[in-house]
Amino acid sequence: MTRHQEIRPILEEGIDRKVLAALRARFLTLNAARLERTRQSMSSRQQAVLTLLPLLFHVNHPILPGYVSSATPAGLAGFEPDTDTLAEAQRLSRSFSYKPVRGKPHQPILGLFLMGSLGTVAQDDQSDLDVWVCHDSDLPAQQLAELQRKCDLLMAWAATQGSEAHFFLIDPVRFTQGERDAKLTSDDCGTTQHYLLLDEFYRTAIWLGGRTPLWWLVPDYEEHRYGDYVRTLLDKRFVRSDEVLDFGSLASIPPGEYLGAGLWQLYKAIESPYKSLFKLLLVEVYASEHPGVRCLSLDFKQAVYANRLELDELDPYIVAYRRIERYLTLRADHERLALLRRCLYLKVNKPLSQPPSNRTKSWKRRLLERLASDWNWDERQFAQLDARCQWKVRRVVEERRALVNELTYGYRFLSEFARRLQIISSINGRDFGVLGRRLHAAIERKAGKIETINLGIAPDLAEHSLTLVQGYDAADDVSWALYEGNLTARQITNFSPLKRSRELVPLLAWCHRNGVIDTATHVALHPGDSGLTEAELFALLTDIRQAFPMPPAALADEALLIAASPVKVLLLVNVGLDPLSPQQPLSFDELTESLRHGVTRDNLVLSIDQLTLNSWSELIATRYEGASPLPDCLRDFLQELPVRGERPDLQVRCFSRNAGMALARRVETVFADAQLMLDDPSESRYLLQVRQHYHLLDLIAGNVRHTTLGDMPTLLEHLGEAHHSIRPIKVERHALEGTDLALILGQARPHCLQVFYRIQGDLAEVTVLDEFNALWRQQLTYRDEQSLLTPLLRFLQSVSYRRTTQLPFEESRLAAMDILFYRIVPSTADHTYEIERRPAPRENVSDPFYDIQAIVEPSERGRSLVTLYCNHQEFSSLEYGPELFAAVAHYILAQRRGGERYPCYITDLDLSGLHGTGHAQTVQHLRYKTQLEASLNQALSGL
Repeated sequence: MTRHQEIRPILEEGIDRKVLAALRARFLTLNAARLERTRQSMSSRQQAVLTLLPLLFHVNHPILPGYVSSATPAGLAGFEPDTDTLAEAQRLSRSFSYKPVRGKPHQPILGLFLMGSLGTVAQDDQSDLDVWVCHDSDLPAQQLAELQRKCDLLMAWAATQGSEAHFFLIDPVRFTQGERDAKLTSDDCGTTQHYLLLDEFYRTAIWLGGRTPLWWLVPDYEEHRYGDYVRTLLDKRFVRSDEVLDFGSLASIPPGEYLGAGLWQLYKAIESPYKSLFKLLLVEVYASEHPGVRCLSLDFKQAVYANRLELDELDPYIVAYRRIERYLTLRADHERLALLRRCLYLKVNKPLSQPPSNRTKSWKRRLLERLASDWNWDERQFAQLDARCQWKVRRVVEERRALVNELTYGYRFLSEFARRLQIISSINGRDFGVLGRRLHAAIERKAGKIETINLGIAPDLAEHSLTLVQGYDAADDVSWALYEGNLTARQITNFSPLKRSRELVPLLAWCHRNGVIDTATHVALHPGDSGLTEAELFALLTDIRQAFPMPPAALADEALLIAASPVKVLLLVNVGLDPLSPQQPLSFDELTESLRHGVTRDNLVLSIDQLTLNSWSELIATRYEGASPLPDCLRDFLQELPVRGERPDLQVRCFSRNAGMALARRVETVFADAQLMLDDPSESRYLLQVRQHYHLLDLIAGNVRHTTLGDMPTLLEHLGEAHHSIRPIKVERHALEGTDLALILGQARPHCLQVFYRIQGDLAEVTVLDEFNALWRQQLTYRDEQSLLTPLLRFLQSVSYRRTTQLPFEESRLAAMDILFYRIVPSTADHTYEIERRPAPRENVSDPFYDIQAIVEPSERGRSLVTLYCNHQEFSSLEYGPELFAAVAHYILAQRRGGERYPCYITDLDLSGLHGTGHAQTVQHLRYKTQLEASLNQALSGL
C-alpha cells in the first residue's frame, strides 16, 4: 500500500475535515483488504452469504432469506447495493428486483460488522460468522422481536450454505453504558467483560455497511479524553452524527474484567486449549501491565494513523502474538513461549511438513513460514504438529502436562492478581463460582479420580491392539500395566507401559474414559496370579461402556452450583475372584441359603470395585476388600448421598461363574434397602492440671467423660486428635502456667484456622488450631517470617479449598475459612507471654517455592501408599518403591539454582482415599504433611 505522511491531528489547533476523511479512507482501505482475505478463505457458497448480508438487512422481500414480515425493521444506513451484490441476489432468486427507496426513509439498521478471527491468519473453514447488527435505540419491543426472528432465520439459511453464522443485536447507546442483554460473540463469557470485548471488536471488526465507528477518528493519544474529543467533533460538525457509531473508549479497563475474562478462557481451554490459552496469555499480559495497560486496539489505531498498513503485521493474531512473545521473553518463560508458538501454529492449521495444495503459496503459509523460520523450527517439529490428528496416549500425556501447567499457572496468577488488588469482579458471583468449579472438575487430581488426558488435544486415542498384564511393582505389590500392541510374555520386558495402576478396574475405566479402548480394540490378557479370564475382561469392558457412555453429557452450570453428588454408580463384585469353588457346585437350596447369609456370615463378597460418575462429570474409582468390603462400601455409598435430592442410578455386576447374577441381585437389594443418617451434638471440654498430669473433661449432657493425660506430650497428642465437632477447651486459671499453650487455647475460635508462632533464636515453634480447635505443633529452623509462614499458608489454603468444593456453592461461600496469624512474644512485665495479631504473609506468584502435591491412599497391606507431584511431574511408590522420596529430592535439587538444600514443603495434600471425600480434618492433613516433609527432607539431606 502507498505510504503517506503520518496523520496527527491536534484538537486545539483545529481539525480539517479532509484529514478526517483521509483517516476514514485509510481504515476503509484496510477494511477492504481484510474483507478480501476473509473471502479468500471461504467457499463460493460462504462468499455468497457474506456478499448478501448487507442487502438482506437493507430490504424486506418475501423471496429472500430471512423474511418475517413487511413490518420487520429494514434499511441499512447509507447503504446502496453494488452490481455484484445484486447479481448474487438474482442468482439466489431470479425474480428478485431491487427498487431504491426515494427520499430519506428511516433506516433503523445502523451498522453491520463482522468480528473475531475472520480475515486473520487464524480463519479456517470452520470459523464462525459473528455479525454485530447495530440498530436504532428507539425500536419498540415488538420490532426488536421481529428483527431477532429475522436473524434466527438468516442463521438457519447460512447453515444450509455451509456457514455457521451468529447474529447479535446491538443497541449502541446501551452498549456504551455497559448494559447488555445477551452474549455478543459466540465466544463471549456473559457478564465477565465489556472493555476487553470492545478492545477485541476495535482490532478485529470488519465493516460490512452502515455507519462507521467514531472511535476511528479519535487519535490513540487522545483516548484519555475520548468524551471531550468526540463531543467537539460532533458539536462543531466535523463529523455528522448520522455517519458514525459510538461504542465508547478504551481509556481504562477495570481490573475485574481481567479476572472474569481469564477464568472464562481457563475453562474454555478444557475443550479448545490452543485457541483459549492464546487468549488467556493475552489477558495475563494486560493484567500484568495494569493500571498502565495499553490495549492492542490502540496500537492498531496508531499504526493506521502512521499509515503502517502492512496486512500481515496488523493481523490481530500476529499483533497479539508479538505482544505475548515480548512478555514471555522478558520473563525468560521459554516453555510457555514454546506452548504459545504451538498454539498459534495449530490455530493457523497450515501443515508446513506438506507441500502447498496450490502452485502458489497462500499468504497464510508464507506468513507462517516466516514465523517458523524466526523460531528456528525444523521439519521434525512440523511433522510432529502436523500429525496431531494421529497423536496417541504418550504424545497426548506429554502435551497435557504442558497445558495443565499453563492452566494452573493462569489460575494462580489470576487469584493472586485478584487478592493483591482486592478485586470485586464485574463477573457476578454465580458465574465466578461456576467457572472455578468447572476448572476444578476438569483437571484437579484426587484419590481415585479417573484422569481425563485428552483436553481437546487429539481427535482419537483408540488403539488397534493392547496388552493387559498383571505383575508386581517396585514395592512387591500387585499391579496392572497396559502396553501398546499384542505382546508375548517375553516381549513385555522390552517395552514401557502406557499406564500402570494398582487395581484393574481403574485402569479399564481410564481406558474407556479416554477412548483408548473402543469396540474395535483387541486386548491380549496376561492375568498373572489373578483369576481374571478373557470372558470376564470382555464383560467388564462391556458393562463399563454401557454404564458410562462416551462422550459424557455436557456439564450444565446448574450442576456446578451445588456440591458434586453421585449420578450413576457401578459396583463390580469379586472381579477376578470366585468365592464358590467351581469344583464343588452347590445345590439350588444350598446356594439360596448361602446367599441369604452370604453378605456377612459366609463372606461371599470378597471385593467390590466401585465406579461413581458424579454430577460434576468426574469418574471416581474405589476398591473395597479385606475383612468387610460390603459394609465399608455401603457406608461410603450412603455417606456420599446428598441430604436431599435424587438418588443415583445403581447397577451391580458380578462375573463369578457360580451364582454371579444371583449374588449381584442380593448386593443390589442390600444397597436399595439402606438409607438415613447424621447428628452433630454440641460439646465443650475443661482442662485441669494436677502436678504434671492433665485431666480433660468432656462436658456432654448426660454423658460426661474423663480422660487422664500423663504429661505434656500426651496432652498435645490428645489435643491433636481429630473429633469433627466444635469442642472448645476452657483452661483452669492455674493450669499450663509457664507455657504459651493456655494463651493459644484461650484464643480458639470456631470455623477458622489459627496459626501461632514463637521465635527462639534460630528455631521457631509453630502451632495451628484447626476448624474444630484440634491442635498441631511443629518446631522448625527459623530464617525469616516469609519463609516460615508462606509454605504453611499455601498448604492451609489448598486444604480449605478442597473442603469447600464438596459443599453446595452458597454454603461454600459461608464455609470458606479465614486463616489468622498470631505471633507469641515474651511479656515485658514478667516471664509470661503475649499474643500479637499479625497479617498473613504476602504471597507472590514469583516466589521461588515449588508446588509439591501428595496423594495418600490405603493399600491391601494396611500401610499408606504415597504419590507425589512436583510441578505436575508424577513420582509414585508404584514406580520408585522405597526410593520414592530420594527420587523427588533429586528432582527438586536439579530445579534449584546452585543446588541449595533448604527444606521442602508439601503445598497440597489429598487424603480422600483414606478418610472419604471431604471428611478429613485439617489436623489430619497437617500430621501427614509433617511425616511426608520429614521423609522428603531426610532424603534431601542425604544427597
